[in-house]
Amino acid sequence: MRIDKIELYHVAMPLIYPWKTAYGEDAEIHSVLCRMHSGSVSSWGESAPLAAPCYSPEWGGGVFEVVKRWLAPRLLGRDIPSGEYLQQQLEVYKGNPFAKAVLDNTWWSLQSALESKPLHVLLGGGGESIPVGADFGIMDSIDDLLREISGAVTKGFRRIKLKFRPGWDETMVEVVRNTFPNTVFHIDCNAGYRIQDKDMFRRLDNYDLAMIEQPLRHDDLIHHAELSEYIKTPICLDESISSKQLAIQAIDLNSCSYVNVKPGRVGGLTNARNIHNVCQRVGIPCWVGGMLESATGGAICTALASLPNFTYPADIFPSDRYYHNDLSDQPLELTTDEAGKPAITLFDSIPSPNPERLKRWCLQSAVLQP
Repeated sequence: MRIDKIELYHVAMPLIYPWKTAYGEDAEIHSVLCRMHSGSVSSWGESAPLAAPCYSPEWGGGVFEVVKRWLAPRLLGRDIPSGEYLQQQLEVYKGNPFAKAVLDNTWWSLQSALESKPLHVLLGGGGESIPVGADFGIMDSIDDLLREISGAVTKGFRRIKLKFRPGWDETMVEVVRNTFPNTVFHIDCNAGYRIQDKDMFRRLDNYDLAMIEQPLRHDDLIHHAELSEYIKTPICLDESISSKQLAIQAIDLNSCSYVNVKPGRVGGLTNARNIHNVCQRVGIPCWVGGMLESATGGAICTALASLPNFTYPADIFPSDRYYHNDLSDQPLELTTDEAGKPAITLFDSIPSPNPERLKRWCLQSAVLQP
């Protein structure tokens, strides 16, 4: 396809309540949306790096500027026949995966529109819906957390993820496990600990967790390999896997037993599918994570999650879990799969933003043409 025009929007989407993790707290989600045009056809994509460089070195305002100034001009007026070719055009710029994901995700969305083929089919996935888990951040009290978990257990979620940080750690896990002895739980540390904490992680072996997600530094593979030898609970890498090459290195080092794949973190759907394929070949299961995107980005994550090696329930949430109003008029909605378990239905086409809400929440925008 020839890329004739690119529109960019940096938005701040207000959450119902703050999202608290080991790296901080977000009251709104900063995201960069893109509308890409080829001839008379256009489609939308999204990448949500958050407001500050805490989850990763990237942030919303920076991603917008990098795409506007450097990345988008590399594609404008050119024929881009594949996601791999798009990535080759952008590889002269080091890093910046969330910025690259803005364009890569939108290219796939546009190709889906041009071919009149659902994105999950274009990627090689299938089915009608994908299983999802329930996630809970740091709350005001453990009693509040237990009430929320009880609701998720009643609804039949296949697994529950708990944010984990100093002060909201071992005691919390002990109480949760004693209250719900048969529920599948894992914890997400968001890179909040160091290898010196390995004895604490060994104590967590007592609580039959499905995995420990990203316990150590965001850029570490070596110490994760050391920790995986020291504890019985499987380690899942998230922040540390920002490229296919790092996924290969993590596999070679035995740094993890699972990989969480977020399209934004790895540079877009092209790289996300490649990481999925690498892990599938060596028998490492994957699952799809989200960044609290709008339904535009959530639909993209859902399409990715339909690929066969995404076997652990995804971190993709119904829009009304975090937003009074989604940016799109086609929100993500919770349904049930054939087993009666919570799921998100796959989209036939990628939802576009509501123009009024896009204007209200937009911090900056740009229209780029050759």
